[in-house]
Amino acid sequence: MADADEYIKYITERFVQYIETPKEERRRSRSEARSAREPWHVRWFGMAPASIAMWWNNRRWRSFKDKLSVKFPFRQKQVK
Repeated sequence: MADADEYIKYITERFVQYIETPKEERRRSRSEARSAREPWHVRWFGMAPASIAMWWNNRRWRSFKDKLSVKFPFRQKQVK
């Protein structure tokens, strides 16, 4: 029975604290919390999407550099 009383006391305190804060402050704190949140793909899948995106972009860049060296062979390192 004591656990239920403590829980009701806790819920009541939280409710009163919520009601006593001004509406603008609640909105501001909510918007700050939303802006601090990580993107959904990071929250759902961790760093896997970011690492795949980095690998994919690097792969595309390497193929682009290879095409440049074929089109313009003089762009390779020049020996002095």
